[in-house]
Amino acid sequence: MSAAGHDIGIETAAHVASVEIRRPPHNFFDLELIRGLADAFEALDADSGCRAIVLAAQGKSFCAGANFGDGSKLDAEGRIPGRSGSGATEHLYLEALRLFNTRKPVVGAIHGAAVGGGLGLALVPDFRVTCPEARFSANFTRLGFHPGFGLTVTLPELVGRRNAALMFYTSRRVKGDEAHRMGLADILVPVGEVRAAALALAREIAACAPLGVAATRATLRAGLADRVRAATQHELAEQTRLRQTADFSEGVKASAERREPDFSGR
Repeated sequence: MSAAGHDIGIETAAHVASVEIRRPPHNFFDLELIRGLADAFEALDADSGCRAIVLAAQGKSFCAGANFGDGSKLDAEGRIPGRSGSGATEHLYLEALRLFNTRKPVVGAIHGAAVGGGLGLALVPDFRVTCPEARFSANFTRLGFHPGFGLTVTLPELVGRRNAALMFYTSRRVKGDEAHRMGLADILVPVGEVRAAALALAREIAACAPLGVAATRATLRAGLADRVRAATQHELAEQTRLRQTADFSEGVKASAERREPDFSGR
């Protein structure tokens, strides 16, 4: 299987598919990108020639989160303009849930910043290969709102509740080597070797019996998608509420202006 689009590229060789995000330099996401990734993963699930997936990205960052400046794609609640109701199926979090339902093992090649929802995307894979130059940040509180993308489930499961709380409460950036020590990443290599190391791990997985790997993965990840679904419902409700606050407006403005935010608690 080989395909290429404007924002996502797919190449398959030796039972391993490479799915590449192509929005350099920072690969900001929106509904269309998440939907495209979910479509790609579902197509690879149906491809018997694919046994493992590598999720990678072009540019400087792996994914620097959502681009709040692009109002043409999503409204303030993350829905397609013109659609209404909190249960709108077009919400990007519902598309993201499709990623967590992927049946094939996924290895993430995290070569640069994974920020906000970009961190959520980086935690979709089973494993992460990274480098000292990478940065991981759940920067939601610096923007004046609540974590999303299922991170309130996926991050504590990887690094423990205390480390997750520390990342959430402070919005601090965690360097690649610290992320490796915390368990946020599984393999640490020089930046120029991230993609190759991710492919090597995916090939090692693909060399095993595909039915056995699939069954084992299903056992280990049983209920994960359901937990993420429940978490994202709460996350979305909190994000929707906090998006109406002065602090959220200030947080987004300060981020765009590259300055310290001046929050008022309103």
